[in-house]
Amino acid sequence: MPDKNLTVVGYAAGASLAAITLFYVFGPTFFIDGDESSGGFFDGKKRTITGLSNPANDCFINSVLQALAGLGDLRLYLIKEIHRRELDGAEIFESLPLVLRKGDRPARIQDLQRGLVTRALKDMLDALNERPIYKKTITAKPLIESLERAYATRISRNQQDAQEFLQIVLERLDDEYKAGEKARSRMAEVAEEGSKNDDENTSLRHESSSDAIVANGEGFPFEGQLESQIQCMYCGFKTKPSISTFVSLTLNVPQGNSTTLDRCFDILLKTEEIEDYRCDRCRLKHALEWKQSRLAKANNEEQQKKIQQDITKLERAIKDDPEVVPEGVELPEASQAPKRNIKKYMRITRFPKIIAIHLSRSVYDARSYSTKNMAKVNYTERLRLGGILNEHWYRLLGVVCHKGNHNSGHYESFRRNHMYPPFSTPDAWGAYAANSKANSIAPSPTVGARSSDDSPTTSESTPSESSTALSNAMSRQNTATTSKEDGSTPLEKTNTSRSFKRTITQGSRPQIQSHASSTKPRKRKKQDRWWRISDDKIKEAKTSDVLGMQREVYLLFYELERSEAIADD
Repeated sequence: MPDKNLTVVGYAAGASLAAITLFYVFGPTFFIDGDESSGGFFDGKKRTITGLSNPANDCFINSVLQALAGLGDLRLYLIKEIHRRELDGAEIFESLPLVLRKGDRPARIQDLQRGLVTRALKDMLDALNERPIYKKTITAKPLIESLERAYATRISRNQQDAQEFLQIVLERLDDEYKAGEKARSRMAEVAEEGSKNDDENTSLRHESSSDAIVANGEGFPFEGQLESQIQCMYCGFKTKPSISTFVSLTLNVPQGNSTTLDRCFDILLKTEEIEDYRCDRCRLKHALEWKQSRLAKANNEEQQKKIQQDITKLERAIKDDPEVVPEGVELPEASQAPKRNIKKYMRITRFPKIIAIHLSRSVYDARSYSTKNMAKVNYTERLRLGGILNEHWYRLLGVVCHKGNHNSGHYESFRRNHMYPPFSTPDAWGAYAANSKANSIAPSPTVGARSSDDSPTTSESTPSESSTALSNAMSRQNTATTSKEDGSTPLEKTNTSRSFKRTITQGSRPQIQSHASSTKPRKRKKQDRWWRISDDKIKEAKTSDVLGMQREVYLLFYELERSEAIADD
């Protein structure tokens, strides 16, 4: 009798192990990340994501953090940055520069180099990207405390501006990244100096220096670059471009019933015409004419020599750099300089991997009374930036909306329900089939597409005819699906008489039925799922729901499409 009980227990354990193996081999993300996550046969419960508690009017904080949690390139950056800091060693980031600039405080420099907020944000986004089976709510308190320590002040809950909170987070991350790069650069310089006295370690020192240079080329994913330039419409002179960096872009929403996101970008990046501007080159030309008139009236030879020297300097400055006034040359009063019409250009010269857009809806009147601009802003799932020869395509991954008036209201966020490498297994079969030594006759609930080259290997024992036919049919069906997705010529146009369709009946072995006509592979469903998050309240939404929030949209998060991001790396 005891032997019989042990046998039953053994069979039960074997069945459980087989079920677990089936789950992880054929669809490790089937219940969590796949399209069937809301109604699997495992327990019938809908999967969700981690929410955030709201103890003190923290919706402006929670909405931003949930939007940031859905940005894959940000998470990749945080993982790499923390990993690099651990490899470099803490002693690098405890060091201080030999010379401190005016206003620099050693304690603040060390805090930036340690990357306290960077680490705290990584931990927070990791926690928000968990996929719990049951409702789970966490608090943003650890991140808030790290920010308050970093800025040595408390974050006010009175203003409740999501854009201001986003700005201080991104600026702090950018400052910590640059401080870390400076610390690495100092260490590389010390290593190079040491290599001059130690020939044996020369190659090692240069390797560490080159690693720092390569790492410096990637940069903070939110940081972009704007360039502005002025051109005189009279003489055609262009000033040197004025370069500034940004971690988020503020776009003014024009007043009216409705507008578009492209229109808001046009206001920022449009060519602006300005009247009554004093051009530097025209001013020097005016000064040159003034000097020439004085030269003609001068009677003193010494005075003529001095004026002639000034004329030579002015001519050289006009030719080389009109923006720099020659030293020692007297110019006429600025009010006497001619006024010209100019054009001011503004353009993005470095496109970030992630672009955060703030739609400014504040309207101010003469009485300093602020109201909210309720105009509809039509925005799209894909955003095109740049010129024809330098275009970049971005994909919408997060939105923060505000409901209410200018002085009160509530923030909520939309976050795309997606998981891509390294946070999920997009091709479950390909991840495990290569290590399988036996053909399985059990059908998979969801099998990812794979090519015909990835067919299962045969076992040492002779498989049954039905098992061989099943694996051949699965290989042909997956090959057709792969060709459809890759845009190649489908195999369904050939060998139609040998096409197979698999039918599975309950309580029986899989059977193969041949058909004279070809069967089209089932088209893969487009990922059109979002999370609508209001603190700890989470529900699913569609892209149409997200794009419909035109009156409430406040912050937009676009990520450079994956093919372009990989090419930039």
